[in-house]
Amino acid sequence: MHVVAVPCLKDNYAYLVIDAGRAAVVDPGEAAPIEAALAREGVTLGAIWATHHHHDHVGGVKELLAAHPGIDVVVGATDAPKVAGTTHAVNDGDEVTFGSLRAKIIHNPAHTLGAITFVVEGCAFTGDTLFGGGCGRVFEGDAAMMYASLSKLAALPAETKVYFGHEYTASNLTFAAAVEPDNADIARRATNLVTPSAPSTIGEERATNPFLRASERAVIQSARAHDATGDDPVSVFAAIREWKNKF
Repeated sequence: MHVVAVPCLKDNYAYLVIDAGRAAVVDPGEAAPIEAALAREGVTLGAIWATHHHHDHVGGVKELLAAHPGIDVVVGATDAPKVAGTTHAVNDGDEVTFGSLRAKIIHNPAHTLGAITFVVEGCAFTGDTLFGGGCGRVFEGDAAMMYASLSKLAALPAETKVYFGHEYTASNLTFAAAVEPDNADIARRATNLVTPSAPSTIGEERATNPFLRASERAVIQSARAHDATGDDPVSVFAAIREWKNKF
């Protein structure tokens, strides 16, 4: 398996997941960059995998289907009615087959109710749930739902590579440093950051991403200073997510 990041729109990433001359594309926000990447790599498009229904992640689906008719379009079951052309609506724990690859589905509701992560060959395609150093906004769920979704991802093996949906890592690490000013791992990551910043790893996110660290003393203290209603992880997460919204 080979993964190719494809910049789309302003700061989105789509990804080609390549196996034996064919590619599944994750989150094609627009079609033209995908077609150009397919040509550069000398591969054919065999499937579309969408992490959620937002237009900046599926805006290229219609055009890609017109150019590559008959390919699979895989979307989380709750989001599937909002993505025209969906052929496979998937749920938590389902498996998607693509050539020799087997992608496991993790349901990550909160950014959207049907948001999913594709986990394949030690790589997690997290869309707008888990970012480098951050997480997505809570649009359709609530804080408890998002914290549970992130906890599922944090439980993956530390070496799992994280391919996220936007290039927000620099600004996310600035916020992370405000939450945990004494965290040397955050400072080191910010100093060594290169773009594009994907992939990170689950281990790196556990060490530097405040939204995965809601049980850490320093994060709890920062959350208290920003109107946390309690010291439990969901209350801490909710407080720092609201702080980040205004940061």
